[in-house]
Amino acid sequence: MVVGRGEGQLAENFYSSSCPNVESIVKQAVSTKFSQTFTTIPATLRLFFHDCFVEGCDASIMIMSPNGDAEKDAQDNLSLAGDGFDTVIKAKQAVEAECSGVVSCADILTMAARDVVALAGGPLFSVELGRRDGLISQASRVAGNLPEPFFDLNQLNAMFANHDLTQLDMIALSGAHTLGFSHCARFANRLYSFSPSSPVDPSLDPTYAQQLMQACPRDVDPSIAIDMDPVTPRTFDAVYYQNLVAGKGLFTSDDVLFTNPASQPTVNDFANNPSAFNGAFITAMRKLGRVGVKTGSQGEIRRDCTAFN
Repeated sequence: MVVGRGEGQLAENFYSSSCPNVESIVKQAVSTKFSQTFTTIPATLRLFFHDCFVEGCDASIMIMSPNGDAEKDAQDNLSLAGDGFDTVIKAKQAVEAECSGVVSCADILTMAARDVVALAGGPLFSVELGRRDGLISQASRVAGNLPEPFFDLNQLNAMFANHDLTQLDMIALSGAHTLGFSHCARFANRLYSFSPSSPVDPSLDPTYAQQLMQACPRDVDPSIAIDMDPVTPRTFDAVYYQNLVAGKGLFTSDDVLFTNPASQPTVNDFANNPSAFNGAFITAMRKLGRVGVKTGSQGEIRRDCTAFN
């Protein structure tokens, strides 16, 4: 057994003897949840990202606190869809029925995030396993650790670099915005208050801006949601990058990937070459899965993903 350098004891075959069917059990549970609601897909993928960027990939996002002060209760996490949490909980229950107390919630979330990409038509890939579940989950530790929709390229690169993720990884992971939806408040400034001279962000395609204004009038119900990829919102594909080229990136943090000359060539490459995007996305997801992991005697194997043992 060769252990990956500096990544603790993660290995693709970590459960080969202790829970040999774990990947098929998780995949089945995710597929069942998906058959009930499409939101399973973007919700689970986003949940993985939010988990890994705060305390590392350790299922700290899953903890529920009676006091409302756990990681999931932080302002930046309130919009995480319940279907993502439910996917992990259901998969954990299925795994516990076959291998009790063996597989971490952190690993189940990692596998589930991989599985939803495939269910949406994205690439298949293997994931490293062997993470343990974290023992800290605090709302107060979230602020400043997740990318904001108004970030520029330097802010995005700096935040991802904190987790040993490159600009290429960051652009590839942004491609997850090929799925899912956003609430109007996250981009309303680009429609109504971009600058004194131009209320509408001039880098937005004018027709797309009109469509967004119709969907998101000034006094819109805060629960209204808009697809982040207006062309193929339910398919994991490279159309997100084609949208950026066409001035149809929803957030400033999407748009900047094309408008900044330092990142534009990568966006053009992914837009024209979906296999290049898929390869970069797989590499970035595997790297993301190594962020801040607990292995060996660190952390624990939670029995219930929503509570410390």
